[in-house]
Amino acid sequence: MTDSTHTLALDQGALDISVGVDGEQGRPFLLLHGGGGPQTVTPFAGLLADQRPARVFTPVHPGFGGTAHPDWLTDVRTLAQVYARLLDTLDLRDVTVVGNSIGGWIAAELAALGSDRISSVVLVNAVGIRVPGHPIADTFSLTPVELSRLSFHDPSKFHFDPSTFTEAQRAVMAANRAALQVYAGPHDMADPTLVERLAEITRPTLVVWGASDQVVDADYGRAYAGAIPDAEFRLLDGTGHLPQTETPEKLLPVLWDFADAHAAGRSRH
Repeated sequence: MTDSTHTLALDQGALDISVGVDGEQGRPFLLLHGGGGPQTVTPFAGLLADQRPARVFTPVHPGFGGTAHPDWLTDVRTLAQVYARLLDTLDLRDVTVVGNSIGGWIAAELAALGSDRISSVVLVNAVGIRVPGHPIADTFSLTPVELSRLSFHDPSKFHFDPSTFTEAQRAVMAANRAALQVYAGPHDMADPTLVERLAEITRPTLVVWGASDQVVDADYGRAYAGAIPDAEFRLLDGTGHLPQTETPEKLLPVLWDFADAHAAGRSRH
């Protein structure tokens, strides 16, 4: 992976975005991380670029990973606009946007903006909407160990011991959590107006869900897909809230095949 920083000129001011890039050439992917930070997607980005002709861009959401978080960047819709500008700055076309958890919410908002640089969208255990009877777990009230139990099909394989962290690691983790709380907003991982914008998405969209997810269950995922015109839904057995971490070998071919089917010149839309 190579890392670079891109300064974006926005109406609110200049913003530096740190972007990791895996792969020298191939189909472009914009891979958006969830509340666990960029390390939840960077290994998968490397795997995708290694196993397929892909060039994978993994931006760090401002405030995560020790990056600066400007006061004006307070919601997911604005962050989606930031990434639309990033696609312009990088001059990427035929992009597949992939997002996990709150990264999926960002990806959905980005798709709703209608950028012609995007060819398809893959939402992986996304949050952002409200589904009666299927609440999103209150992650801010949980300890890291408790959250891990809800997030993985087999939590024993993902032992999490915060007591082993250095002070620097604890500081980054606290900053990640603070940034997540800002983006999640007052409605706890959901925007009551998002469903209206999901109905405006015209890009081919795949909603992928880990069947063992206890943060947001599979019926929540089905409702998400149902809110997007012509979206496909795919359930992955034996995995939870972070399939790219727990079972990357299951997610990768599903993601790639969808992106390949809807590449420029092949899309039905």
